[in-house]
Amino acid sequence: MKEYPLSRLLPNMLTMVSFFCGLSAVRFALQERWEHAALAIVIASVFDILDGRVARMLGATSKFGAELDSLADLTSFGVAPALVLYLWGLSAVGGTFGWMASMVFAACSALRLARFNTMLEDLTAPKWTKGYFTGVPAPAGAGLALLPLFLFIEYGEVVRPAPALLAMWMILAGALMVSRLPTLAMKGRRVPRALVAPIMAAVCLLVAGLFTNTWVTLSVMSALYFVMIPVGWLSYRARAKKEREGLSHA
Repeated sequence: MKEYPLSRLLPNMLTMVSFFCGLSAVRFALQERWEHAALAIVIASVFDILDGRVARMLGATSKFGAELDSLADLTSFGVAPALVLYLWGLSAVGGTFGWMASMVFAACSALRLARFNTMLEDLTAPKWTKGYFTGVPAPAGAGLALLPLFLFIEYGEVVRPAPALLAMWMILAGALMVSRLPTLAMKGRRVPRALVAPIMAAVCLLVAGLFTNTWVTLSVMSALYFVMIPVGWLSYRARAKKEREGLSHA
């Protein structure tokens, strides 16, 4: 019988924790524990980041792990946010429109993940494109969709959006996931030595903010990501133009 080192199972264990967090978010939403529901999805995103990093560090990447990761992502960042937001604010739309918005968001997440898996097999893309995603990643899309809930948890009913506006915001977040917009990715990026200290300081401030003003910090992170989407697009265009000019002079 073939045996595997226990360390090779660790990435899949982390993926399953992310999956369970997504399922727990739905349970908390059914109990109207909105803070717990939102936090469960945020924790799922943390474990989603860790599983891939750990798999590459341990040399434990596999086709099975990639498929499991996609299924967990669909649950935690597609289905769970759609149901949480429906139960929180969309069910009051009148049933049909609110449920349609939830289904659109979940479907966009599924399409985004399917496209991501197929693009992994594309070996013809230039190496510099690894620094960009095509469309908004599923965890970031969930964070954008949950922004109104983050604000509600911090500030209460005064910032609760109208159900129709919430539905349109969810559809927009879903559309960004399936769009062809290039968005910035951390993978493969390098930073100048002079920026190392400022980046470390910013990370420390971010962690401190998450512990002291969790929902304000998450709201700011989601809003900043939304603002950075055009920056990623402009950066991609500039890099593609430079690449074309380099080829033309070669």
